[in-house]
Amino acid sequence: MEFRSKRTQTKERNRRVILDAARGVFGRQGYQTATVRDIIGATSLASGTFYNYFKSKDDVYAALRDEMALEVRPLLRAERYEAQTANDFIAGTFRAFLSHASQRSASLAAIDAFGDHASSGTRTIVMGGDDLRRDIQAAIERGVFAEVDAELLAAAIVGVAFEVAEVLRQRNQADASEAARFCSELILRGITSLPMTHRVASSIRI
Repeated sequence: MEFRSKRTQTKERNRRVILDAARGVFGRQGYQTATVRDIIGATSLASGTFYNYFKSKDDVYAALRDEMALEVRPLLRAERYEAQTANDFIAGTFRAFLSHASQRSASLAAIDAFGDHASSGTRTIVMGGDDLRRDIQAAIERGVFAEVDAELLAAAIVGVAFEVAEVLRQRNQADASEAARFCSELILRGITSLPMTHRVASSIRI
């Protein structure tokens, strides 16, 4: 068993306390209005302790983003690696991401708290947009997909996945399986392929 000194354990614990507090603060207040003081105020740590671990709230946000990415990206790649069909590839990606996001709703709220920046940069990092694009290109070469624009398809998957995950979070909906099927059908076959019940239900909610 690896020995860790008491000091090391304290540092790890303090860093975790700050990250957990920031996750809640960003989710409640939004990134732009949240301050370092707000984050520290949500902990029992001394105000100067924050700067022993992070330089700014930007650093905390990046740490939360990278933490979520490290959790979810291997799950997505594992699903795509096993895919033998386009449906397996797309459905597995949505299912893995939406399921994970529904279990980490606080992390999702904190990640999306950045606003427009999260839509372009952070979301791509979390879902591994470059990995997704390369996996799509490899699937095209294996004959799993027809010739498509891999970059555009990757961007569409990332955008749909995050927007739907946010809707599920706002609904407090833990079961993501139906939403994953909806997203897969939408990407693979278009809106006209969706059952009428889906389209009617969606229009009512809007």
